[in-house]
Amino acid sequence: MLTLDSLFALFPGDRFHVVAEPVSADGVPEPYRGLLVHTQHMTVTVEAYFNDAVEVEVHEVARSGHEYARKIALRLRAGRRVVQFGMVAVALDRLDPAVAAEIVAGKTPLGRVLIAHDVLREIQPVQFFRTALPADLAEVLGVPAGSVTYGRLGVITADGHPAVRVAEILAPL
Repeated sequence: MLTLDSLFALFPGDRFHVVAEPVSADGVPEPYRGLLVHTQHMTVTVEAYFNDAVEVEVHEVARSGHEYARKIALRLRAGRRVVQFGMVAVALDRLDPAVAAEIVAGKTPLGRVLIAHDVLREIQPVQFFRTALPADLAEVLGVPAGSVTYGRLGVITADGHPAVRVAEILAPL
């Protein structure tokens, strides 16, 4: 089962502990709803919302067999503001080797890699949640500890096969 805890568990000795309260799609307030309650890549969605390209900043990587996991921040190109924290677990063996290699290189946001390689993909949100940010994660997002924000858990299928488990937490707006 996909949970925040299952993704954080991929990183031994993880310093973050996010306590999330599940909310329905209708329970996610605007502007968070427009940013989370959809089946599009967050890369594209946050770029449209902020009218700026985002760059990926990899904070931590974990590998186990064919699974590659990373914790990232998406940062606006102009102004360098962090707008999202995320974790992904990617089944590399379910992707074309060139796609897998570009993801592992960590230079480009995941959504942009999949789009650029024209991978037939479907994003399936599994859960939406509300959280008060712990101090370490709040620091990454550049906000005070305890700030409240929203996020989502989801699965991305690639060419018809579940290939990516993802958690996306927006910086408070």
